[in-house]
Order: sequence, then structure tokens, then C-alpha cells
Amino acid sequence: MGKFVLDTWHIFEQMAPYLLFGFLAAGVLSVVIPTDWVKRHLGGSGFLPVLKASFFGIPLPLCSCSVLPVTIGMYRQGASKASCVSFLLSTPQTGIDSVAVTYALLGPVFAVFRPLAALLTGVFGGLFVKCCGLSEQVRPEEDIVESKGLNVCCTRNHLPDFLRRIFKFGFVSLPKDIVPALLLGILIAGGMSAFLPPDYLVAYIGGGIVSIFLLMAAGVPVYVCATASVPIAAGFIHMGASPGAALAFLISGPATNVAAFSAVFKVFGKRVMFVYLTTIVFSAVGFGLLLDWLMPVFGDFSPMSSVQTVHEESRWFSHFWAVLLSAVFVLSYMIKVKHNDIHEKPPENQNDDCSCDCHSEKP
Repeated sequence: MGKFVLDTWHIFEQMAPYLLFGFLAAGVLSVVIPTDWVKRHLGGSGFLPVLKASFFGIPLPLCSCSVLPVTIGMYRQGASKASCVSFLLSTPQTGIDSVAVTYALLGPVFAVFRPLAALLTGVFGGLFVKCCGLSEQVRPEEDIVESKGLNVCCTRNHLPDFLRRIFKFGFVSLPKDIVPALLLGILIAGGMSAFLPPDYLVAYIGGGIVSIFLLMAAGVPVYVCATASVPIAAGFIHMGASPGAALAFLISGPATNVAAFSAVFKVFGKRVMFVYLTTIVFSAVGFGLLLDWLMPVFGDFSPMSSVQTVHEESRWFSHFWAVLLSAVFVLSYMIKVKHNDIHEKPPENQNDDCSCDCHSEKP
């Protein structure tokens, strides 16, 4: 039991500084690139909106449930089905916070390859929708709703409000959304490290297409966000999973859940839902095989071994970051934040001091 506690704590402190940086970056993105701004720039037809939808979804810290209202809002504002599917596929797979944690636990190769795979998954899914002739707008024009969005440039002129909303999203709302799943993932990874010997399941998930299908299937029924899935993937690698099989879990886990399936079916139709699922399957298998083929070029890959070495190399600042992250988790549950408080529009009297004329523009 002592080894379980120790391994779990060291996994937590290994993630802590990177996750705190990810929270800060996510808070900045939530203000600089608000969701209303994203919605307004992803309408129209052609390849470019699909690429933009997938690209903008990469850094946004939205899980597979929170991305649904954003996607539906985009669709109601005139975005094509192709752009919406592209955004819906790429966004929950990764985010600025999950990239930081991926670097901490799985290394730089994974930290680069994972968002690239998410980007291409979104693009492939959007193009698949277009090739199947499913991207045309079929809803009446009166159903398209416009939104005034966030007065970004005016907000930047009021630094305290700008910083307040960064803090609220990055260190209150976002941690509150992911803490339960993240802590569960850390506990699972700690249990894998403490109770299971290395390469315990290498005969089943050690490489090849079968191992990729097994871990992809393991990720489908489990609701886990992009950040919380990382320590679980590291645990699978500790038990013998190939990097490609772990990547298949990272793709299928965050991108699939019952809520996403039902929303895609209801809003976009059963054929688009089929495209959505098919894209996830082919992306998980294709990118998993590609990563297994590329990984020998970069040398050995055993992230959980770095957890073992932390026992000797841990210093006081590692504990400091872990304690600070724990304080953020506790604080996020103590502070109440209104649902729309992060992207709230500045008070009317603040527009008078704005040096630009963006508050008079419509999307």
C-alpha cells in the first residue's frame, strides 16, 4: 500500500508544474480566443473552414461534453456540418493543458504527435462529410442565430478584468471540470505502477493492430477527458502497451461518449454520426500504427520508468508544485463561478473608454 501511495504522489508531482502552466495558458486562450469568436470564423464552405475548425479546436480546453454546446452553437450560426464535425473530432482529443501533461508523462514525441493526430483527424472527418455530400445546410435560415460575442479589444484595455477572467477560467472553472476524472486517472496509473509488474500485458497489447483495437475498444465506453487520459495511457505503457496502442486509447477515450453520440445523431443525422465514428476508428488505427513505426527512430520509450527514478531525484520544488496544484484543486471547489462569467461582456460603461470601434461591429 505504501508503494501505491508513493507512486501515485510522484506521478502527481511530475504532472503538477506542467498542468499549472496548462491551466494558465488555457485561461489566456479563453479570453484571447473566446468561443463566440471561434463560432463566427468557421462558417462557409470549402476546405479552409474545415482546416480552421480543426486547428482552432486543438488548443481549446474543451472535453467531449463541453464541446457539444459550442459545436451546436457554431452550427446554428451558419457553420457547415463539415466544419462542425471537424471541430467536434479534434477539440476533445487535446488541449493546451493536456499537451503539457502529455509532455510530462509521455515525453516530447508524444506531446507533438498527439495534437498533430487530433488535427488531421478533424480534417479527415470534415472532408469525409463533404465527400459524402452531407455538408449542405438543411435547416431554415431563420434557425441561424447570430451572437455578438466578446468585446475582446475593449476587454484588453481593462487589465484587472482581463486577469480576473483568466484566473477564473484557468484556475477555477477548468480544474473544477477535470479534477474528478484527473484524480481517478492518477490513482489508476499509480495502481498500475505499484501492483502490476512492467510488461505484464505485453503479449496482448505490445504492438500490432490487435493491441491497437484492444485499447481503442477500452477507450470507447470510458468517459475520460484529454488530460485525465494521459496517466492511464502511461499506465498501459507500463504494462507493456506499445506507444501506438496507447495513442489509440488517447484518441478514442476523449472523443467518444454517449452524450457525443446522441448529440451528433440528433443534430446532424445518422449518416454524419456514422462518418464521425468511422473517422475515430480509422484515425486511432492509422495513427497508432504510424507511431509504432516511427517510435524506434526516437529510441526507447518507457515513461513509467521516469516515475521510478523520481524517488531518488525528487527535490523540494517538486513537492512545492504538487502542493500548489492541490491548493488550486481545493480552491476551484470553494469558489463559485457563474456559467457565463468567463466570457461575459464588459459593462456598458466600459465601452466609452475603448479606443477601438470593435463594439460597434457585428459578427
